[in-house]
Amino acid sequence: MSATTERGSAAAPAPHRPARTAAAPGRTVRGRGERGTGASIALHATLLAASAVAVFPVLWIVFISLGPDTAWQQPGEVVHHLGLSNYRYVLLHSHFPHWMLNSVIVAAATTALGVLIASSAGYAISRMRFPGHRPLMWTFLLTQMFPVAVLIVPLYNLLGRLGLIDSYAGLILVYCTIAVPFCAWMLKGYFDTIPREIDEAGRVDGLTPIGTFWRLILPLARPGLAVTAFYSFLTAWGEVAYSSQFMSENHYTLAAGIRTFASDQRANWGAMTAASVVIAIPAAIVFLLVQKHLVTGLTAGGTKG
Repeated sequence: MSATTERGSAAAPAPHRPARTAAAPGRTVRGRGERGTGASIALHATLLAASAVAVFPVLWIVFISLGPDTAWQQPGEVVHHLGLSNYRYVLLHSHFPHWMLNSVIVAAATTALGVLIASSAGYAISRMRFPGHRPLMWTFLLTQMFPVAVLIVPLYNLLGRLGLIDSYAGLILVYCTIAVPFCAWMLKGYFDTIPREIDEAGRVDGLTPIGTFWRLILPLARPGLAVTAFYSFLTAWGEVAYSSQFMSENHYTLAAGIRTFASDQRANWGAMTAASVVIAIPAAIVFLLVQKHLVTGLTAGGTKG
């Protein structure tokens, strides 16, 4: 029997091994993911061109802001008249500081209130099933379809009846109507990626639903909250139409106040470009504070329906 086993073992075919194909002389064999020299040059050239297109408008505005008022017509004058006179005029001889204060108040309140409402709504839709659950989700999307021009009149009438025209509270509520639906929808997708076992563990430990949401879920949802906070801030910081129509000159925000540098006859381009640069600084700071969470917060909700 042992002899038969040995003969059977000897007769067993050897496992098939794919033969290596020898590379042709003078031809380089590249592994998966490797690029040739020409492809790398083309890729980097494309990236550099795209970066230049994206950065050029910002650098141009900064360049024009350092020259005289007529620099936008004759850019060569900027080189011979470099200075900060436009910035001194904007910061010291205009209403820009007052507009900045108004924008900070409105943007900070919109961010805080928008994140609070959106996170609560997103968590409720993600974890709870109640009558009108699915229609509510679609309502959040439908509210984003209406253009600003359609909403100005009904919102103005509503604020007028509530006595909130030309007030911070009225403008904050209006901005929340823009930011909250989108943020709630996005946070709902993010909360879906958080295991429900965490909620169950919170209930076992004696936490209420609000306690579970506040102590366990929100700390895990920091990337999503960072994205919603950034979106809410930009909504209030750069919006023009509502702040121009609902607020008087004493309560103008930066985006609305900068329009006063231009009239029907003449535009002060030096002041407008300098104000644009200063307006962009707070937005850039907020972006730097939350940028490490932006990619995670934007993509996490796409892994689960």
